[in-house]
Amino acid sequence: MTRTAIASLALVTTLVALPLFAHPRRPRPPAVPPPPDRVLVPAGPFTMGNDADGEPDERPQHTRTLAAFRIDRTEVSRGDYFLCVRAGRCRDAWARPGWTDPRGAVTSVSVAEATTYCRWAGGRLPTEAEWEKAARGTDGRRFPWGNEAPTLERAVYGQRMNIGQPEPVGTHPTGASPYGALDMAGNVWEWTSTVYDPYAYRRPTTEATCESALAAFRDLNHLGLYAFTGAMGIPNRCQNVLRGGAWNYWPSGLRSTNRVHHEPTGRYPVSGFRCADDRVETSAP
Repeated sequence: MTRTAIASLALVTTLVALPLFAHPRRPRPPAVPPPPDRVLVPAGPFTMGNDADGEPDERPQHTRTLAAFRIDRTEVSRGDYFLCVRAGRCRDAWARPGWTDPRGAVTSVSVAEATTYCRWAGGRLPTEAEWEKAARGTDGRRFPWGNEAPTLERAVYGQRMNIGQPEPVGTHPTGASPYGALDMAGNVWEWTSTVYDPYAYRRPTTEATCESALAAFRDLNHLGLYAFTGAMGIPNRCQNVLRGGAWNYWPSGLRSTNRVHHEPTGRYPVSGFRCADDRVETSAP
């Protein structure tokens, strides 16, 4: 057999081995934001703060009046947050090994990352006042469902820090707020857009700023105090308010008026978020 014949035979053999039809790889569809699922919180006054059994930074109790807004029915899940990561808009969120359920509340995102997600999803972070009204309504209740103590049917709490984790969002309907928002007690602490000022309730008509917060911190240091509330020391720079308690928290700490504060750049395994918006004209009355 000549060299030409051998080469022709090899070519035929190669062609026979190829599939009859090519199957081009389909490009992955672009990641788009999930459809918003937000509940309406009507305009009007509500009671903010807690004179009865709250910490000093929850006092004095006072009346706030807000415009109408919408807030996410549930905390943002890992699955929904990953869509933003896939779209190239969000930074990946850290998770402990085994925290793989996409329905679980996303954690370990900073204020900036939460803000980026909310913008991508057509919203923004709620303010501290908006969060509290959405959680407790207008009747001054202690928890989203009322004044009764938390139960594991209503909220996710009391787990050990080294083995617990957030549960799938929206799986405790008996813990709903008056407007239908879920998981506003327990599961994860939720970032707000509000700067933490321990004296904020003493001047409720003025929004907290970094300047007012730092002035309050200087005053507390002048008084020789280690902390104003809880075990956290007095900050030396601006921090943001988180609300709602988390999967590792104790029952009384889940009250809707409880305020905690952390560095806005921090990525904590107990903190997540939900979004809000002002497009109330699309909501049912």
